[in-house]
Order: sequence, then C-alpha cells, then structure tokens
Amino acid sequence: MQNQHTFFGFVIFMLVLTIIYYSHLEQHVEHVGTKMFYPHPYVSRHIRGNRSYALRVEDIFITVKTSKLFHTTRLTFIINTWFNQAKDQIFFVTDDDDIDLHLKTNGHVVNSHCGNTHELQDLSCKTGKEYDLFMTTNKKWWCHFDDDNYVNINALVKFLGTFNWQEDFYIGRRSVTRKFGGVFHKKYVKFIFATGGAGVCISSALAKKMSPWCKNGEFLKTSKHLKHNDDCTLGFIITNLLKVDLTLTKLFHSHLETLDTLNPASFSTQVTLAHGAPDNVIIINNNTTNTTVFNTDLDPSRFYSLHCLIFPGLPMCKISSEN
Repeated sequence: MQNQHTFFGFVIFMLVLTIIYYSHLEQHVEHVGTKMFYPHPYVSRHIRGNRSYALRVEDIFITVKTSKLFHTTRLTFIINTWFNQAKDQIFFVTDDDDIDLHLKTNGHVVNSHCGNTHELQDLSCKTGKEYDLFMTTNKKWWCHFDDDNYVNINALVKFLGTFNWQEDFYIGRRSVTRKFGGVFHKKYVKFIFATGGAGVCISSALAKKMSPWCKNGEFLKTSKHLKHNDDCTLGFIITNLLKVDLTLTKLFHSHLETLDTLNPASFSTQVTLAHGAPDNVIIINNNTTNTTVFNTDLDPSRFYSLHCLIFPGLPMCKISSEN
C-alpha cells in the first residue's frame, strides 16, 4: 500500500511539472495554423528539435524580381553590395534585355518577356518565371526577393540551415495579420501569405508539390483566377490548396514597415532589410556605428553603409565617410 501511495505521488508530481512547463512554453511560442515555432531573436525553429541541417550558399537559388526601370537605380545598390556575396546563386528576373546589366552580372539576367507594370498580370508573370527557373535546378531552397531588399547572405544560409529542406517549409513575414479572402473558381477561399517585399523562402520539397498550379505559365493562370497578386497567390497555393502553414520570422523586413524604428544594433543579424528611399530607410550614421557611413547623396538606400557595417574590411568601406 505504501508503494502505491509513493507511485501515485510521483505521477501527480510529474503531471504538475508537465503542466507548469507547457504553460511556460505557451508564453514563448507563436502559433501558426497547427504548428508552433520559437520566435525571435534569431530563428523560428520547429518545435520538434534544435537540429541543424548542413547547408551551403550553393544550395540556395535566389531570384530578384525587377524591371528595366530600376536597372540603373535599385539594382546598382544590390550589384555593388550583397550580389557579390552570392553572385553565382542570384538571378535577376526582369522585363527587357540589358547588355550592360548582363555584363555586370555575368549573364545572371533573365528577360521574362513579361510587362513592366506593377499590375497582377506582370507581377505574377515574373514570379511564375522565377518558379520555373528554380525547378530547372537541384537546389534545396528557392528564395524570392524584391529589388529594394538587402539580403545578408551569411545570415540567410545560417537561418535556412535550421530547417529541413526535405520537408514543406514556406518562410516569410506577414504584412496582413488577418486571413485573406478571395474567389477561386467561383468558390470563396481563405488563406494567409508572406509579403513578397520582405522576401520569401520555399523548400524544394514544397516547391515540387506546387507544380500543378505554378509550372509553365500555370502560376499566372492561378493568379488570374484568384484575382490577387503574386505573393498572395503563393500564399493561397501553399496554405489553402496544399495545407502547409506559413513559418513566420521577424528577421525579414520590407518597405511596408517603418524602417527607421529598427534597432541599428540588430542590423548584422537580420536576414533581409529594405528601403523606400528617400523617405523610408534604416537609420545608420556615425552615432549608431563606428564603421564607414556614406552620405545620403551617395547612399540614399543606406545599403552601402549597411554593407560596410556587416563587412567593414571591404575596399569600398575605406574610401569614403559621411561628412
């Protein structure tokens, strides 16, 4: 009888500990659909474990959606900074031929033959081309970025290395916190999506499952049926049709945020940053860093100054400073 009392006492004790543990855990995780993920500061990590997956920059296929209108403005900031950290993995998907850009990027420019507007037809046409390009590779991850993004390549590799590319992962940041709605083939549908302006990464396992709605022009057709732009269409295909949850991260940023509120001390660990020059840019000056800071005439996007904060030893970081 005494042994029974001891056993039941032990069971009750363990139950109490378990309740306390999970009550504490609930305060420190984000719920996305039916999955739980650890939040910021560095990674949304799947709760099943802290395993790290071997990943190299060569395992990531990066596309940047742009337009010829921005070849000599926005793309100049990218080509002079983070493009050089992964020039063999980055392709610019645009809407016209450009021999100068072709030479600067060693041929990593793809004319999508889509239009140059910011309308559904042209945006989704380009994103469909990006998907088709990725599917011709054997890369583990596809990451889409816009031409106003700065990508910290080292942080991106480290970040994606915490996820299993052989599982279904759709990673990004939401700009709309509520569920989105639309009509698809006369049926009302709900979905969530990651804003394309902050960057989106998709595992190859998931990308393959997206094929019926994406490959060879199907993405544009899907987008037209849904009557929503490309980032919404990606979210619909993944979270509604394929029932895969969005993995949220606070390490991706877009011009839709108020960028001057971001802490400069965190810049080197962020995966993506952005600019909405000249009015919406990160704050980086001689009061926030002891690395080279360029004046706003030379560096309206603040990407040059940011690049020197992350890589202070580069030659470009020794030639000028803010006056």
